[in-house]
Amino acid sequence: MLKETVNFIRSTFKTQEDFIPLHEPRFVGNEKKYVLDAIDSTFVSSLGKYVDQFEEMMCEITGAKYAVATVNGTNALHLALILAGVEANEEVLTQPLTFVATANAISYCNATPHFVDVDKDTMGLSPSLLKKHLDNIAEIKEGKCYNKITGKRIAACVPMHTFGLPIYMEELIAICNKYNIPVIEDAAESLGSYYKNKHTGTFGLMGTFSFNGNKTVTAGGGGAIVTNDYNIAKRAKHLSTQAKTPHKWDYKHDEIGYNYRMPNLNAALACAQLEQLEFYVKNKRELSDLYFTFFKEFKEINLIRETADSTSNYWLNAVLLNDEKARNEFLEFTNSNGVMTRPIWGLMNNLKMFKNCPKGDLSNSDWLEKRIVNITSSVRI
Repeated sequence: MLKETVNFIRSTFKTQEDFIPLHEPRFVGNEKKYVLDAIDSTFVSSLGKYVDQFEEMMCEITGAKYAVATVNGTNALHLALILAGVEANEEVLTQPLTFVATANAISYCNATPHFVDVDKDTMGLSPSLLKKHLDNIAEIKEGKCYNKITGKRIAACVPMHTFGLPIYMEELIAICNKYNIPVIEDAAESLGSYYKNKHTGTFGLMGTFSFNGNKTVTAGGGGAIVTNDYNIAKRAKHLSTQAKTPHKWDYKHDEIGYNYRMPNLNAALACAQLEQLEFYVKNKRELSDLYFTFFKEFKEINLIRETADSTSNYWLNAVLLNDEKARNEFLEFTNSNGVMTRPIWGLMNNLKMFKNCPKGDLSNSDWLEKRIVNITSSVRI
């Protein structure tokens, strides 16, 4: 099975000898043209037409009313948490099976990640397990949700759409609404993914996206906040530009701000990439179909697929092995033969800086961590 997998990937990506990375960017459109135009304009920092154009395109793609460009996805999430009112010594619900940036952004607010388990089929925050957990530990006081065990306010919930697979957002929103907990979607990996025909990142109070070099669409760096709330969008743009009050020449700042605005140079690259999003997602979904057909022949391995009512961008294809030993053998063989694969992230609650954070039963996350491997998922050209 291992040799067949490597041969299939090499055949699919039409290379028999070269190293095959996990996910590399593709530049097949107007990237050079727009970047050179930005350079010629001399507006290469946070002012420039491409920043505005990027925000307009994000609104058009996601269906959100407002988009605010940021330096990267982690900054976007940090700023969104601030905008949601998260403060020091409060708790933010999230999943342990995520990239460390999710938990880090919560920590930037001097708040504490509070880990709740995932569903096995989406690998994202489980609405049913969240309900069970909150029914046990949460109470409402003066319209706010508190953890009865720690006494701290539960200030927000941050689900993450793992590898572009949408979670059950309607169900999760309903539970969080019951407990008056605002939802911020970490949609860093799910640009072009939908749940019940609605784009990820648009279910909660805000959604955040990443345009890192390994994402489906890249700006080299880059991030974005999307929201339907005008006041949130206005304040997000204000805070991301050092909270400078508008004036032709004077420098006045009315609160602590951040240097989080996306530069025009990155936005130029992002705009060209966003023009290719439909092609990229179509290509990646076709790749997932090819993998699905191939892996059906093997009982030892299963390809993770989108759930009912969802459409995934399949940013990174993920396979499920029988156990940890099989996972390690798969990783060793593929990487030793020039095909990059990687395990899923180690659980956040096992990292030394988060080991004492509150958590529920994380059995599903523990189970998945030992079995999931990402396989080659670049757009094929």
